[in-house]
Amino acid sequence: MMVPVRCFTCGSVIGDKWDEFNKRVKKGEDTGKVLDDLGVTRYCCRRMLISNTEIIDEVLKYKTTRLKSSEDG
Repeated sequence: MMVPVRCFTCGSVIGDKWDEFNKRVKKGEDTGKVLDDLGVTRYCCRRMLISNTEIIDEVLKYKTTRLKSSEDG
């Protein structure tokens, strides 16, 4: 899943903070401090960033291609 553009609960824009958040957390910085530095103060918005997982690569493994209707039959 890609990070949502807006928080599902309050509607604040959070999608623009994902790249910086992800980069800094992977470097080993404290998650709470990173969120504070980015100005993400509401717990609902913090939840959106903390709980997001990138699963698109896993989902694409199961993608099937559709056959054209002329080939079906």
